[in-house]
Order: sequence, then C-alpha cells, then structure tokens
Amino acid sequence: MKKKINLQFMFISAVGILLTFCLSTVIFYELFKSEVVDELKTYADVIKETQSYDQILQGEYDPDVDDLRITMIKKDGKVFYDSFADAKKMENHANRQEVRQALKHGNGKAIRTSDTLDKNTFYYAVRLDDGNILRVAKESRSIWSVFIKVTPAILILIFVILAISKMLSDVLTKSLLLPIEQMSENLDHLEDITTYKELMPFINTIQEQHKNILMNAKMRQEFTANVSHELKTPLTAISGYSELIQNGMTNEEETIRFAGEIHKSAKRLLTLINDTIRLSQLDTSEQKVIYEAIDLYKIAEDCVNMLKFSAENHGITISIHGTNAYLEGNKEMLEEVVYNLCDNAIRYNNEGGKVDVTVKPVKGKIYLCVEDNGIGISKEHQERIFERFYRVDKSRSKSTGGTGLGLAIVKHIIQQHGAHMELTSEKGKGTKIEIEFSKSR
Repeated sequence: MKKKINLQFMFISAVGILLTFCLSTVIFYELFKSEVVDELKTYADVIKETQSYDQILQGEYDPDVDDLRITMIKKDGKVFYDSFADAKKMENHANRQEVRQALKHGNGKAIRTSDTLDKNTFYYAVRLDDGNILRVAKESRSIWSVFIKVTPAILILIFVILAISKMLSDVLTKSLLLPIEQMSENLDHLEDITTYKELMPFINTIQEQHKNILMNAKMRQEFTANVSHELKTPLTAISGYSELIQNGMTNEEETIRFAGEIHKSAKRLLTLINDTIRLSQLDTSEQKVIYEAIDLYKIAEDCVNMLKFSAENHGITISIHGTNAYLEGNKEMLEEVVYNLCDNAIRYNNEGGKVDVTVKPVKGKIYLCVEDNGIGISKEHQERIFERFYRVDKSRSKSTGGTGLGLAIVKHIIQQHGAHMELTSEKGKGTKIEIEFSKSR
C-alpha cells in the first residue's frame, strides 16, 4: 500500500510539473511575441515620424537594433528596398498578410515560421503618407526551439522535484498509515490511538466489529461449555441407570422405574440436541428464508389445541382470543415462536393457573400476546432470560424438561421478522410477552 501511494504521489507530481512547464512556456512565448510585435511597431512608427526614408534607401540608417530587417514596398507590392536581400530579385509582396493589412487599414502584422531554420519571423508593416509600405521584421526562435533548449534544465528540475516528492511522500504515507498500523497491533485499546478526524468513522467501525467478534467468541465459548454441561447431565443419568440394570443390581420394580428415568433423560437429551441444532441453523443458515402470507391467529389456534393436553396434565387452562390476522412471515418459524412461548407459560405456572393467547390486528400491525399468571420473573432476571441456557430457577427447569434455549430461539426468529418484543413480568404474579409484527416486509 505504501509503495502504491508513493508511486501515485510521484506520478501526480511529475504530471503537475510537466503541465506547469508546458503551460508556462506557452504563456511566456505568447507574451514574448506580443512584446516583439510592439517593439517592431515602435521602430516603424519612429521611422515614419522621422521620415528617414532617404537614409534607409542609401543604407545610412542605423536603427541601433541587431537583426532588424527593413523593407520598402510600393503600392503594387513591388519591393524596391530590403536591408537583408537584393530587392530586384525578390517576388511581389502584394499578397503578404501584413502588406494587405497595411494597405487596407494603415498597419498590419504577421508571424511566419521557417521549418528549415526552426525560427519565427515577426513582421510589422505601416502605410506611409505617399501610399508606399514600410515593413520591419525580426527573427526569433520558435516555441519548439525554446522548449528544446530548456528541456535539459526542466529534466533536472523534474528529477530534483521527484526526489523531494519521494521524501515527502514517504513522510506523508508513514503519517497517514501510522494509525492503521497502530490499530492492527493494538485492537483492544483503539481509543488510545491519536489519529485524524477523517479516520474516526473507520476506527469506530473497527472497534465495534472487534467488540462484536470478542463478544461472539465469548458467547460461543459459553455456549459450548453450556451444551457440554447440559448434555452431560442426562447422559450421566442414562449411563448410571443402565449400568445398574445391566449388572442385575435392581429388582423388577426398580428396573421399571430406572427404565422410566432413562426414557425421561433420553427424551430430554433429544430435545436439547434438537434445540441446539435449530439455534445453530438460525445462526448460520445460508438458505433464503421464504416469507408468505399467513394467518397468525390460525397458527396460534393450532398451537393452543396441540398444547391443551399438556396444559391439562399440569392443571393449567389455556385459551385463545382475537381474530384473523394476516402478515408476511415464515410459517414454520412463527409456529416455533408461538409454541415456545405457550410451552414456557405452561411449564413455569402454578397448578390451577391459566395461559391466555391473543392475536389481532392493531393500528396497522399484528399483535401477539402470551400471558400467564404463573411464577413470574424478578426484575434482575428479566434482561437475561432470552440468553442461551439462562434459567431463573434451574431446578424447576430440569424438573419440567426445559432446555433453556426456547426463548433464545424466539428472540432470533423475532429479529429475522423485524418485529418488536416486550416483556412484562412480576415475581409471583405472572408474565406477559407482547410482540408486534408488520403486516408486510
């Protein structure tokens, strides 16, 4: 990256130098041409005012200027005097640009380039009182000859400037990349890095991502430890009971009881594995979630009917209220949401308690509420109950067969559907979980 920045910096410097040189050369040459023409005009006006024609024709006029060429031309274009050439051998000048302008307007000028000599000749002509034309001329290098002459100096200048640019670009690049290098070496203390304000959004993003990575790594580590612990408990029970039965250390009544415990632990183990797999799928699944128009009330109604037998076994009354409520969502996921919320409301309730499920449209949104009058949740636990494997009462969770993953699954699905969830609970009085869905995504 440093090399690339240096090369780009030097390239820009070189282009800037060349463009500046070319532009300056053109501008200065244009000024030079203007000065030469003005100078010729001055000479012509002086000759005209002093009327030194006889001196010119006799070759006695000294303009006190090197290389000044004086030409006298008749009205018809015939040259009758030239200070640099034999006038008799010169062609008619009637069609020369400066002569035509002088005959018509009183004065004229022209610049002609000699490709052979690589020079420009500047001409200025003025019409005299007798109608003849006085023309003065002077040779000068062309712009290309000027350019070629100064090229060595320009090349040396370019080399010097590029060398300076290289040193400056090294310093600037180092100062530019220093905060980034410091970040790569010390991601845990980005706030201690001194940098420029333009880089702050980038640093804040990196810092946030780094914190998220560390948090996710910690969560995965805790999740792995929790899974291992949760799997160990039923596996230990299965192993212990089966070993007793295998060694013939139980009577018929104990064998039946231990077999029941093995079945219960196996069922709990299977539920735990299924919930773990499901949560992992929600975390990492790359499959596109299919959303369709569904009736949330119908999903809740089917769930309530399915759980009525379980509720009766726990001495709980479960009922549903509301009306049809259509939204765009994933049917299987929303079935999981309603089932987990209702199953929790039944598990963590008191005998003789009740669970009320409400689904209805409210102010352009779809409202789902699962409320119970069970054991409730104290305030210090309410913020954490959606964490994986978090349990308010671990002994009760194990006795009711809870895995501690149901509400984590609910939270994940709710987030995927862009819904808003709110928990209201009071210890000993019950829990209410309300969710608001948009009708369309």
